[in-house]
Amino acid sequence: MIKYLGSKRRLVPVLSQICAASGARTALDLFTGTTRVAQAFKAQGVEVTAVDTARYAHVFAQCYVEADAAAVDMAALTAAIDHLNGLPGRPGYVHATFSEEARFFQPFNAARIDAARDAIDHDYAGSPLYPILLTSLIEAADRVDSTTGVQMAYVKQWAARSANPLTLRVPELLAGTGHAVLGDALHMAPKLGHFDLAYLDPPYNQHRYFTNYHVWETLVAWDAPEPYGVARKRVDARDPSTRSAFNSKRTMPDALRQVVGSVDCELLVLSYNDESWLAVDELEALCGGQGREVATLTFDSARYVGARIGIFDPSGVKVGRVSHLSNHELLVIAGEGALVRRVVDAVGRLRAEGGAGRGAGGGGGVGGGAGGVVGGAASQALPNLRAESRSASIGGVKAT
Repeated sequence: MIKYLGSKRRLVPVLSQICAASGARTALDLFTGTTRVAQAFKAQGVEVTAVDTARYAHVFAQCYVEADAAAVDMAALTAAIDHLNGLPGRPGYVHATFSEEARFFQPFNAARIDAARDAIDHDYAGSPLYPILLTSLIEAADRVDSTTGVQMAYVKQWAARSANPLTLRVPELLAGTGHAVLGDALHMAPKLGHFDLAYLDPPYNQHRYFTNYHVWETLVAWDAPEPYGVARKRVDARDPSTRSAFNSKRTMPDALRQVVGSVDCELLVLSYNDESWLAVDELEALCGGQGREVATLTFDSARYVGARIGIFDPSGVKVGRVSHLSNHELLVIAGEGALVRRVVDAVGRLRAEGGAGRGAGGGGGVGGGAGGVVGGAASQALPNLRAESRSASIGGVKAT
């Protein structure tokens, strides 16, 4: 998995437990991002539909959700990875734009990214291996970049990992089939059909994933866009069509209300953050329509590393102070009362078994690590489950 702002890496055990307790056989991940949650659901044998507007997210979904490990020619995939790893560097767009004009990659790695990306188009276009190889290249590039996790800037001095040689790996594919959909949640939600479980993790604020990860967008599109600014962002980032209703405080509430109202599911799970534009009461009211009962779970979470380094000016002089280093991640769960109580009770049992609180203080907003999903929910460290809403306790977890 790539480093990703808003990653739900530390909530995956809880979400896996919710999925298992719900008995879901079909699931929707409507803002799938890196597909980390979609993979966790698929690993349980659930048929997952993963949706996103980002081209890189769609490629990840084609690799980890749509592709069936049992149907992939692993010998051919391994040979392709070896071939790409053996290519000499050939400077091109990535080298010129993201190494010479900016400092996202050291020159020798940028030239190898160029060579590998050209070869993927030339040798594997139209092949079932194509999205898998693209995923492998993006993950390899992420391991040698020189950023704090987003591509709105690069660090002043080369990150230590940037000196490592670019090395593609065979992604950890999952057995079973799923569906990868490229499209906007507002337009797609009413068209996708019925699901046992729908997981929604919309953007929280004005920061756009299109610009936060513009390098990955370009690696997938491979269209040599005109770049602008210090970060050499894609010029189409200035196009209003690349902006989401979820990135505006004015339009976000209605957009979320529309999506929640149009998703056809038995159990709705909405992931949100207490530093965002809607309060818990508003989220519960929004999700509680159509006769649904609602429970809200709250988890302590470390803030993105930018909260620590953003107090320094470009010359490295300290110009501010850190306001706070943690926030609260929210899971709003809505559905038929017995179903909601069952999944909340399952999370309570997971906490009672000793998962919650282990590993607290790690992770936070940016997820890292290799691709694939760790097996059972109890095998992963849980974030600290600290409080819930305002009524009786269910399985040790308070729920509305």
